[in-house]
Formats: sequence, structure tokens, C-alpha cells
Amino acid sequence: MSTEEGPVKQPAPEQIPDGLPSASRLANRYGAPKPGLSRRAKIVATIAAVVLGCGGAAYLAMPSPGGEVSFKDVGFSIIDAEHATVDFQVTKDPKDSASCAIQVLNESYAVVGWKQVTIGPAEEATTGQRLDVRTDSLGVTGGVNACWLLDD
Repeated sequence: MSTEEGPVKQPAPEQIPDGLPSASRLANRYGAPKPGLSRRAKIVATIAAVVLGCGGAAYLAMPSPGGEVSFKDVGFSIIDAEHATVDFQVTKDPKDSASCAIQVLNESYAVVGWKQVTIGPAEEATTGQRLDVRTDSLGVTGGVNACWLLDD
């Protein structure tokens, strides 16, 4: 093949100086690859992972000895720039006392009102609560930040 400017040069094929396949050259340079886990070791590792996972799930599912408290936001009402009302439910052991932190947020998610309330023993496990919260500026949402059991 030639053109007016001269013959076209073809790239030379890659020369392997030692004649060894590439896998052997890599093994010589970096060492032989380590053998993988045997089939038996993979089965044992899988069984161990399943047993540990089931044990962890069972541990997390067990109720704590000190009891638990949970809450649910029901609603809120922004009355004006200085007042808001937050409605929520608290579920706990009827003989326990709990404390809840209620907050009102503005449109930038900054806390503009915050109040802590104690909920004492009651006849029912779940009780509805309504709390008036004073605010520094106009809020746009309100709800429970956290609830915890009180030591008796």
C-alpha cells in the first residue's frame, strides 16, 4: 500500500520480550494471587452472618426493662406571631411519668418556640395532649421534638 506521499506505516505488533503470557508476568511481578475461600468456609461464614443478624434483630425487638414512651404528632395551630398550639398523643405505661419537648419552627426550620411538659400517671396508656407554646416570631409548624420517661 502506498500513497503519493510514501508508504503508510503499520504499527508494529506488541513484542513480549520474555515470551510469557501476561498472567505469568503479573504473578512474577506482584506474586501469585491468593486462593479464595473454600466452599465450606463460605457456607460457614453465611450461616454465622445469618445467626448474628437474627440475634441482633431479636435483641432490638425486646422491650427495654425501664419501659418505653412513644409520641405521635396530631396537629398544630399557629394563632399569631406570639402563640401556637400543638396537639399530640403520648403512649406509655399508665403508671409512668414522661416529659416531652414541644417545639414550633419558622419557615427556615429555626426554633421560635419551645416548651417542656410533664405527663404524669394516667388511666389509659395513650393520652391526648394540647399545649400552648409562646413564640418569638411567626411559626409555620409545630410538633414534638422528643419524649422520655422520668425516674420515679
